[in-house]
Amino acid sequence: MDAIELLKHDHRMIEQLFRDYGAAASGAQRRAVVETLVRELSKHAALEELMVYPLARRVLPDGEGEIQEHLAQHQAVKGTLLALDKLSADDERTDELMERLRRQIGEHVREEEDELLPRVCEAVDQKELDELGQLLARAKQAAPTRPHPNAPDQPPALTLVGPVAAAYDRLRDRLQGRPRT
Repeated sequence: MDAIELLKHDHRMIEQLFRDYGAAASGAQRRAVVETLVRELSKHAALEELMVYPLARRVLPDGEGEIQEHLAQHQAVKGTLLALDKLSADDERTDELMERLRRQIGEHVREEEDELLPRVCEAVDQKELDELGQLLARAKQAAPTRPHPNAPDQPPALTLVGPVAAAYDRLRDRLQGRPRT
């Protein structure tokens, strides 16, 4: 998959997880979906910040301003993810936070798919999109699995902090019995 296809595939997977949450038959199933959403959205955001947004900044005439808006959306999402990650399995606030997250993600995905990604696609050639897609797929295996709203969200600082955060997250995931990715 090229980079655009991979990002859109992630978006569809996240949308399915929201449907799975609504269809879950028990608190344990809902919690498993929450943990999966936290993991997948954390990885997705980190990769966008590290690899996709720098490209957009470089190739789009108004890339800096547009990317700042997307980073602000990421910060809001990370705050919601962190709040969800801290809740216990039976916390009554989960539904409210999941609804907030669904709205945040819905808006973010619409803006990316309707505006940002088509413009990036027009600005770069297919070879670059293919190469970025391969890099994203490999990097996904080592991306942070938890939200880090206070961590840097732009290279070069993100490049340094990201691997440390990912290692810490994966250790926590193992200790807490969360699924590995």
